[in-house]
Amino acid sequence: MLELGTIVYLKEGSKKVMIIGRNQTIKKDEDERFFDYAACAYPEGIYPEEMLFFNEENIDRVVFQGYSDEDEMRYQELVADWKKEHEVHYYHI
Repeated sequence: MLELGTIVYLKEGSKKVMIIGRNQTIKKDEDERFFDYAACAYPEGIYPEEMLFFNEENIDRVVFQGYSDEDEMRYQELVADWKKEHEVHYYHI
């Protein structure tokens, strides 16, 4: 799992995006869709109607790694444990 603030290029993309959320569940009609990441365009920033949601498999390359400390490490452990205990259905784009 990449840290908040990480900047990536997505496959088939030509614009950098910055990760601003992780483990996102989006409701669309009656359907719940789970994504690894939420991102905004870089360097423009957040426009709510232009949020991007994607999964690890959609990342082409990492340009900049976000900040990490002991809180981040603990969060990643908690998420990994949660995923082991729950059945997560990823939405593939």
